[in-house]
Amino acid sequence: MTTGINYGSLMHQAMRGLIRTVLQDVQRDGLPGDHHFFITFDTGHPDVEIADWLSDRYPGEMTVVMQHWFDNLEVAEDGFAVTLNFGDAPERLYIPFDAVLTFVDPSVEFGLRFESMEGESDDDGALVPAPRAVKEPKVRPKIKEVDAPKAGRKDADVVSLDTFRK
Repeated sequence: MTTGINYGSLMHQAMRGLIRTVLQDVQRDGLPGDHHFFITFDTGHPDVEIADWLSDRYPGEMTVVMQHWFDNLEVAEDGFAVTLNFGDAPERLYIPFDAVLTFVDPSVEFGLRFESMEGESDDDGALVPAPRAVKEPKVRPKIKEVDAPKAGRKDADVVSLDTFRK
């Protein structure tokens, strides 16, 4: 028996779908204009696939940049794969959408942050990250501004999460 509508879970699904749609557009058409993304994800997520040296260096979370140089972007229903350049060493990554913690496009001051909220659970009983719109027109629930990282960084730089914290 359902006790009510799980708005947190529904919002979670919708915002992950937004990320999927944006990346599908980039896969098809490339990055338009000055758009670029800072994507922070949980490196400990069981379905994340990254090189061992990256998971050793970033055991909790990692931020990648998709800007000037990225290759072989493939977007699926549950996640995306991309090849990024780490100090002239291309590495293939697979990131499930439910491992994404933040998604920021500083060129338009847009970002999403997913935070765990106690008491919210999905069908498996695990905590569901509750999405928070960082900058979104005409949406009132849980809007929170994120300082976007400064442009001009080299592509695929790993950015400290402190960049996103106030």
